[in-house]
Amino acid sequence: MTNLENGLSGDETDLMRRTNIFGANKYNKPLAKSFLSFVLDAFKDMIIIILIACAVLSLAFGIKQHGLKEGWYDGGSIIIAIFLVVIVSAVSNYKQGRQFQKLSKESSNIRVEVVRDGRRQPISIFDIVVGDVVYLKIGDQVPADGLFVDGHSLRVDESSMTGESDHIEVDSENPFLLSGTKVIDGYGRMMVASVGMNTAWGEMMSSVSRDLDEETPLQARLNKLTSFIGKVGLSVAVLVLLVLMIRYFTGHTQDDAGNREFTSGKTKSGDVMDAIVRIVAAAVTIVVVAIPEGLPLAVTLTLAYSMKRMMGDNAMVRKLSACETMGSATTICTDKTGTLTLNEMRVTELCMGKEHVSVDASKEIATSIVEVLLQGIGLNTTGTVHMRPSESVPEILGSPTEKAILSWSVSKLGMMMDELKQEWEIVQVEAFNSEKKRSGVAVRRRGEQVIHIHWKGAAEMILAMCSDYYSQSGTVNVMTDEARSDFGTVIKNMADKSLRCIAFAYKKFDGSLAQFHGKLEEDGITLLGIVGIKDPCRPGVRRAVVSCRSAGVNIKMITGDNMHTARAIALECGIFNPKEDLEHEAVVEGVQFRNYSPEQRAAAIEKIRVMARSSPFDKLLMVQCLKQKGHVVAVTGDGTNDAPALKEADIGLSMGIQGTEVAKESSDIVILDDNFASVVTVLRWGRCVYNNIQKFIQFQLTVNVAALVINLVAAVSSGDVPLTAVQLLWVNLIMDTLGALALATEQPTNDLMLKPPVGRTEPLISRVMWRNLVSQALYQVIILLTLQFKGSSIFGVDKKVRDTIIFNCFVLCQVFNEFNARKLEEKNVFKGIHKNKLFLGIISMTIILQVVMVEFLKRFANTERLDWGQWGACIELAALSWPIGWLVKCIPVSGKKLFFSR
Repeated sequence: MTNLENGLSGDETDLMRRTNIFGANKYNKPLAKSFLSFVLDAFKDMIIIILIACAVLSLAFGIKQHGLKEGWYDGGSIIIAIFLVVIVSAVSNYKQGRQFQKLSKESSNIRVEVVRDGRRQPISIFDIVVGDVVYLKIGDQVPADGLFVDGHSLRVDESSMTGESDHIEVDSENPFLLSGTKVIDGYGRMMVASVGMNTAWGEMMSSVSRDLDEETPLQARLNKLTSFIGKVGLSVAVLVLLVLMIRYFTGHTQDDAGNREFTSGKTKSGDVMDAIVRIVAAAVTIVVVAIPEGLPLAVTLTLAYSMKRMMGDNAMVRKLSACETMGSATTICTDKTGTLTLNEMRVTELCMGKEHVSVDASKEIATSIVEVLLQGIGLNTTGTVHMRPSESVPEILGSPTEKAILSWSVSKLGMMMDELKQEWEIVQVEAFNSEKKRSGVAVRRRGEQVIHIHWKGAAEMILAMCSDYYSQSGTVNVMTDEARSDFGTVIKNMADKSLRCIAFAYKKFDGSLAQFHGKLEEDGITLLGIVGIKDPCRPGVRRAVVSCRSAGVNIKMITGDNMHTARAIALECGIFNPKEDLEHEAVVEGVQFRNYSPEQRAAAIEKIRVMARSSPFDKLLMVQCLKQKGHVVAVTGDGTNDAPALKEADIGLSMGIQGTEVAKESSDIVILDDNFASVVTVLRWGRCVYNNIQKFIQFQLTVNVAALVINLVAAVSSGDVPLTAVQLLWVNLIMDTLGALALATEQPTNDLMLKPPVGRTEPLISRVMWRNLVSQALYQVIILLTLQFKGSSIFGVDKKVRDTIIFNCFVLCQVFNEFNARKLEEKNVFKGIHKNKLFLGIISMTIILQVVMVEFLKRFANTERLDWGQWGACIELAALSWPIGWLVKCIPVSGKKLFFSR
């Protein structure tokens, strides 16, 4: 049995018993993709398939020519290298999938409010059991199937379950509430009837899994780039294949002894097939090195790493593309309460009868007025006051504004919430919403028929409804134009101190309960008083705003507060600067912005810094207008009505503490601490993601260009390639995974916030990158071609040792160039390197593995051991990448755009 007033007892034994009998409030998720599935996906790559075919042919002809003992080396080496590449790719994708599942689980762990042991308390949605009494308010997700207990104006959106867009009113006549639906109006309580897999929502969600293969815009652009380069590589490979075939069959190639390789009618068919396999392998090698397969993987690694780190910085990413899009943001539209301010509200001023009264001096006010005011506070609220027997301070739950008012009324006016609830009965409620900015309640004393109406809300809106006002002594005075003006001045003076102004008004209904038709009267109201609520700015918010402006990002504050409060907060935060901004252009009201013509709105939008008394529609309108002007817009929101603006924005940022579930589901990123400084952190990470991808593109394309040119020139001129398929697979492994991981884990720096935003259509490869890329690739081509044609005479070695020196020098050039890639424009490439332990670890591991490849895996890698002098020469030649990189960065680059802008 459940006590509807006090809820369940909260006893662990009882809760466990209910869980065992009725089940837990969790649904069975589809099985996660296994590691083997990722391995199979990796084997589907076209290049891997071509390499496998080449390896099988090489294995078959090798065994036929040299026997099993000696003939398996070439083909077997390629197979082992393929296996390594596939395993590394599968492990990376598997770990990313696990991380996404973890984030998905955290995002579904919603906090809900239940009453247990007579106390209202927040618990995890997973801890709800059958029989729990759950509180529901606007924006909440219904956590389980249940029955309506009590409430007012409770309406839910069941479109997620039924597909119908109509909002369903829930009351005693239609008491059923379905798990997964959203509360869009009113408030109430429900008793949980079934949980988890026993609900329709649980059954549906058990068959739905989040798409972990979501392709972000940047990945799509990189796939196009990869495809383009792949086509170029394939064309070059076909050209090389034709040239080598023609050279071979026309007798222009020689074997190791200097004899002509092919003579028509004399050369054995087995030798011809061996030559063809060798030529095809050389062509495939060019394809392997030409296709930058590591680019999509680099994005995946960068996003996965940044998502994990952003979680530690109080930002939970719900949509992958938001990470990279945030780096392009040109405008941030932010809420005030809780984002720019601390959300720690307290009543600091009180006005009764046009005069300020100390918030502590309740004795100055007539007892009759205090009683009516307490009724308005204690009955017209969605908050609760619970006094524990062992505690001296009551536990107060509700919105920040409600908590501030309730706390003040309990501590300063001596309000007894429980007594009010027992003495008075609520007849009708008009719930607060962001359009009207007020809430009302009709009540009657138990046993009586007289209806009393209480209103509470934005001070100037309540003032407009009032025809009378109470003085401190308790007398009723007519609200003359002069008195209304005086109250307006009081409100303005409070607002200029950054106070939120809330007014209370009252009316006794002229008639009995039978004559009351349920509609709360809005005229003939008497003003009780006005309170000023202070919500201090967050420490560091001004610094965060300055940081955004330095980064070329505009900040616009959109708030429901009146113009004077909004202006004062914006001034305090640094969003509004009276020296730079004209007040009549920079601070506008929502209704003013709404009534502009499209042309006027477009002309005014750039100058607006603050929009006060705004509705969710005004916020949506601003987002649409900014996007039409070409801005990349990020929007913060916490309410249910913010959902359209959050969805419309390029990046929707919901609040983790005050945000409703509807807002969170409509957003791309959840700011877990509701802090504007965390929004700026997300901006830094977004820029860091894009910057890291550019670093990797520069690094990988340098390798691709150099290797392609070297193998092409060598193949056409001598009929042989210095870098074998196995060696290039090893280089690919360095680039694709180790290189991507090293450059993807660079953390955001303050320098990123000194540059303008990356435009929506900015090129992936800028002129700066081309300058760096071409210079390094040109140096590597010159050095390696010199070694190809003159290396044997320079070092006095045979062809096999020469090829090993070329391979070793090529790999070491990439190691040194990886340092250059850390900084696209800065000359000091070692700045902050001590902070990236992973980068240093990967560089060390790459060097160690290269030593192993050259010195100990001779048959596998087709290498010969090198002496100390040869190692020293390779290191010296590779190390020249550093001074060349430094000198090249002295060359000025005009403009940024070049190729691959789309």
